[in-house]
Amino acid sequence: MPGVCGAKDCGKEASLQCPTCVSLHLPVSYFCSKDCFSKSWSEHKKAHGVVPPPLPDIFVGFEFTGPLRPYPITPRRKVPDSIPKPDYYLTGVPLSERDAKRNGIEVIKKPKDLAALREACRIGREVLDIAGAFVRAGKTTEEIDELVHNSTIERGAYPSPLNYRGFPKSCCTSVNEIVCHGIPDLRPLQNGDIVNVDVSVYHGGFHSDLNETYFVEDESSDVKVDPNTKLLVDTTYNALYKAIEYCKPGAMYRDIGDVIHKVVKEHGFSIIRSYCGHGLGRLFHCGPNIPHYPGNKAVGVMKPGHVFTIEPMINAGGWQDIHWPDNWTCVTK
Repeated sequence: MPGVCGAKDCGKEASLQCPTCVSLHLPVSYFCSKDCFSKSWSEHKKAHGVVPPPLPDIFVGFEFTGPLRPYPITPRRKVPDSIPKPDYYLTGVPLSERDAKRNGIEVIKKPKDLAALREACRIGREVLDIAGAFVRAGKTTEEIDELVHNSTIERGAYPSPLNYRGFPKSCCTSVNEIVCHGIPDLRPLQNGDIVNVDVSVYHGGFHSDLNETYFVEDESSDVKVDPNTKLLVDTTYNALYKAIEYCKPGAMYRDIGDVIHKVVKEHGFSIIRSYCGHGLGRLFHCGPNIPHYPGNKAVGVMKPGHVFTIEPMINAGGWQDIHWPDNWTCVTK
């Protein structure tokens, strides 16, 4: 499938690929002509320094669906004893979520609870903005995780992903073909990448959960995010806000998927079905379930006091996905 020429200020349809990128299994870079390739070489060749290290044993023999490869992961970070923690912080097992499945959707109405929830959300947004401002070529997702972790505990909060069901890091960083739950590692971000940073914090007895996708393209670089990828991100953003506009007491949870589908189908994109939005509050994940695709069978009606996420995951290709052997990283198929 052709792409767009990576030469600065060109933008023509292109099918020539950089042979070095292909041999190193780096993200594909397209050029419309040898002339454009030559003009871009001094900047483009910098990407060739990002060579994946040997694969961990659990990945040997695994058939990757895209050019991204796992990099080394540093040890889990520590949280000060003074910070209140969720029930899973030691064992990785969220026992309270298991018990809550029998009690339906949590209703949060008391003013003090709503204030605490809003404060957790405010902190989460602040931390996410700090992480987003840090994103640039050459920085690793490990560095993003360190920044998120430190910014979270500086605000007296616990990074909710840390050891949740054994997750080893304080946020999720999903690059390029990773759909969700990417584990921060030592791979440097490259111009032309996209990275989703998923931040959740636990503060005052409540969790928040939010994320945003960022373009990696330094102003001095000729390598930019592909226009179709930008359209994918913009479409996902627009679908999210159309779904938010739909929400009100009495609305059916199952219809959120139809709202999202109407936005996505105009551009031929597809909707991941393996993951959905969810309730949250005192628990990190709970009812209701919010599928993002049309014709789903989600049950329930929105009521005052319900708190939930809507987080559509949209693909440029088919909706199918697979998981890496680390049992967390979900990638497009």
